[in-house]
Amino acid sequence: NFEARELFEEIAGDLWKEYGQNPVHVLQILPYERIEKFVQDQHFIHKMNKVYEDFNLYMNEPPTRDDNKIAYFSMEFGISNELKVFSGGLGMLAGDYLKEASDSNVNMIGVGLLYRYGYFTQQISAMGDQINIYTAQSFSKLPIKPYKDENGDWLKISLALPGRNLHARIWRVDVGRVPLYLLDTDFNENSEEDRSTTSTLYGGDLENRLKQEFLLGIGGIRMLETLGEKPMLYHLNEGHAAFLNLERLRLIMLEKHIPLAMAMEVVRASSLYTTHTPVPAGHDSFSEDLMRKYFSYYPERCNITWQAFMGLGREHTNYMNDKFSMSVLGCKLSQEINGVSRIHGRVSREMFEDLYEGHFADELHIGYVTNGVHYPTWAHKKWQIFHREVFGKEFFHHQSNPEIWDKIYKVEDEKIWSLKEELRGEMIEEIKGLLEEQMRRRNESPNLIVETIRSIRKDVLTIGFARRFATYKRAYLLFTNENRLRALLTNDEKPMQFIFAGKAHPNDKAGQDLIKRIIEFSRKPEFIGKIIFVENYDMILAKKMISGCDVWLNTPTRPLEASGTSGEKAVMNGVLNFSVLDGWWAEGYQFGAGWAINEQITYTDNRLQDELDATTMYAMFEEQIVPAFYQRNNDHIPEQWVAMMKNCFAKISPHFTMKRQLDDYYTKFYYKLEARTKLLNENDMQNTFKLVRWKEKVLTAWENIEVVHLTLPSSFENNFFLGEKLTTILQLKIGNLEPQDLKIEMIFVTRNEEKTQLFKKHTFIFKKEENGVTTFECNIEAKNAGVWNCAVRVIPANPLLPHDMDFNLVKWL
Repeated sequence: NFEARELFEEIAGDLWKEYGQNPVHVLQILPYERIEKFVQDQHFIHKMNKVYEDFNLYMNEPPTRDDNKIAYFSMEFGISNELKVFSGGLGMLAGDYLKEASDSNVNMIGVGLLYRYGYFTQQISAMGDQINIYTAQSFSKLPIKPYKDENGDWLKISLALPGRNLHARIWRVDVGRVPLYLLDTDFNENSEEDRSTTSTLYGGDLENRLKQEFLLGIGGIRMLETLGEKPMLYHLNEGHAAFLNLERLRLIMLEKHIPLAMAMEVVRASSLYTTHTPVPAGHDSFSEDLMRKYFSYYPERCNITWQAFMGLGREHTNYMNDKFSMSVLGCKLSQEINGVSRIHGRVSREMFEDLYEGHFADELHIGYVTNGVHYPTWAHKKWQIFHREVFGKEFFHHQSNPEIWDKIYKVEDEKIWSLKEELRGEMIEEIKGLLEEQMRRRNESPNLIVETIRSIRKDVLTIGFARRFATYKRAYLLFTNENRLRALLTNDEKPMQFIFAGKAHPNDKAGQDLIKRIIEFSRKPEFIGKIIFVENYDMILAKKMISGCDVWLNTPTRPLEASGTSGEKAVMNGVLNFSVLDGWWAEGYQFGAGWAINEQITYTDNRLQDELDATTMYAMFEEQIVPAFYQRNNDHIPEQWVAMMKNCFAKISPHFTMKRQLDDYYTKFYYKLEARTKLLNENDMQNTFKLVRWKEKVLTAWENIEVVHLTLPSSFENNFFLGEKLTTILQLKIGNLEPQDLKIEMIFVTRNEEKTQLFKKHTFIFKKEENGVTTFECNIEAKNAGVWNCAVRVIPANPLLPHDMDFNLVKWL
């Protein structure tokens, strides 16, 4: 809430910036005289009372719907800059999600870890190398509270590790109306090795990563048990949290005295797994030796063999050499799975296709919810005030309604452009201050510092590129043709400047080399003040850049941008995107509201594709973007640019709010999971018992299904014509199975050199049963010309199954 933040900023004065906009820390060090000054300031007191009144109204607003509780597990949460339990997009997404859950007043809790050092602070050396600095967080200076019992004792949990116990303290962060529970191990009851479990986010070796995910999943469930929290649904934000369902299996079997098969049905029915990673190498997996070290007792508790336990995390259950994959575990113990954009949903189906043998990627149950961003966090306060004036007081509660945003078209161009220029000016002043400080710290030449700061301008086309410096983001693309870049940046009539920011992972040498290359370019005489790299990209810098830049640039390798949310933050501020059509932009791009590079991959050779994309990028800057920015009317307003800003607000922004994302999760997944969870638990779990018995019956009879006769239309061997109706008769011996236990389909596929793809499927209907032979019939009308491969597929069918992949038995005839 920007009005609340203004209070702290006013109280703190210069201390606000010095202490990283941390209100808790600032209040601890305020001189008494300064406090007394504000106590006597009636204008300030009135404003404070108004903010506090609004806060109480917000906190005490009754829920609008009777939702069951959802537990949202994530390795990182980007709530605010001072609470350093995030590194990048995954954490920003999780933090925004909890904020919107609070704004929408839904019944949700968050579960994560509290890291002593968080993610690293980035500095650049005199040579342009990234230096990773880890500074310990003082928990007393953070907006967190220790969770204590009625006796004032700290609530803790304990986990069995080899030869010792790991203890973890419980902390609480109030994200508005939503509690976020965090676990930390950095205290004296643990050994030095175990204290470092929650030392750094994604830090340490592979074993420490396993311990972190063990603590998040197993420890997270035990923490909720300790707190008396009883969620109905569990949302796994990435595979890091997948161990939680192992602990749920154990507890359900223990509490309800039911076998593993029934417990698995209940656990799966109440679990949603969201994957954010579009490449298999990005999913955590652990060796069998490491798994045995930490999970040796789990198979016994679940009454299964060690190999069956390992099979839960193996793509091929019986492949002894496969590692234990957290993503595979997430898939196998979750009824629903989703990617984070339309393209990423397709990529995820292709990536996990082998888990569902006999099914094609296109028909898998893996869906998608495209990520959004939390409007009040990322829209600059001046835009929020402006939007409130234009769209009305109730805009906040209807921010995902496109009709409301259409009112932007009635606003005078001058108002929008003057605000845009004001915010660019704010950003440039901030960038100059940061850059001067950073360049002095790394002992840059005084002449270079003065020339750089002097050359950065408030009135020129400013392009922002700020994100994690992974190689697939292709920050190098702009520098592939230095001559064309020079021509763009040294045009005195239509100048441009590029601002880069972002961290490379400590182990990503290629990403760090990209940063070094940009630093080297920024020192070349013709690029001074035109190519700028700002250190230590964080939430504070991000807010300045996504509101101050004119264009937000993104050039990922297709299709490796799972979603990407920084561009969504930019559109909330009227900043125009220029991006490859990947991730969210493939859905968000609207002609006349930004620019796009084609989604299609033209070359299999990455170097040639890079060359093509770079050439396209230079041409679009030269022919479209620069002219649109500098073509001004008599009032010096770029009418075409402002029109595009209006389109950006009206046609894109409402579709990528976190409000829309949260609503999508409810309509696509939560309501469905809730209904089936209730179905399986009602009447003392009778439906669960029926389903498990039915599966056992089908498993017993499956291999004994026998084909008596398959009568194909004679036309199948030759040609048949569009509009012709074809009938296929299938006769089976199905033993003690019922006809309704089977779903039989005629599958048509297309084949090319790369893969086989599903084209169409037609279902057989039951006709009769006599003398132990069951007859099914399929009627097909030819509607598509071409040559098709076809086959008959048999899969189990039951109204209690959520989808065809749930009971993954397939028989091809």
